[in-house]
Amino acid sequence: MRVARQARSRTATRDIQERERNGNGNEPAFQSAARESKRAQVRTRERRAYARAKVALALSVRRVAGQLSSETPVLSTIDISSSGALFLYPERIEPGTPLRVEVTLIEERLRHRSVRMCTDAHVVRAQANGKPGWYALAIAFDEIGYVRDEDLPARPDLLADLAHS
Repeated sequence: MRVARQARSRTATRDIQERERNGNGNEPAFQSAARESKRAQVRTRERRAYARAKVALALSVRRVAGQLSSETPVLSTIDISSSGALFLYPERIEPGTPLRVEVTLIEERLRHRSVRMCTDAHVVRAQANGKPGWYALAIAFDEIGYVRDEDLPARPDLLADLAHS
């Protein structure tokens, strides 16, 4: 014998599934509203137009306010996007100061040369960091160019070694 049952709407099904995930479904309404409120806050706090990638790429500051930069240790990005980057620097640089920065996107290897992003940028934010004497600099890229080293010359001895391995 076949028994017909009433079809549920998609929202009713979704509500039932959410109650099952959260336990017995007897959660007070204010707790549910608080959880939704926290999710909304996380979404609204992020105001960046472009997503940032947390990746450490080699970075060097070539010029600060048009002047050649003094020798700095090897720096690396904390995060980067298509519009800017965040990195640690051993001096405080005032917001608005123009910079010339090179970021190594692909390092030189056995079969290929390096690719570097050379960009004119300006400091957006400078704040003290946990390391004494170091500052977290947030920069916005103004103009971006890429430098790619030419291809490696063919070396017969290298090709022979690769063929035997």
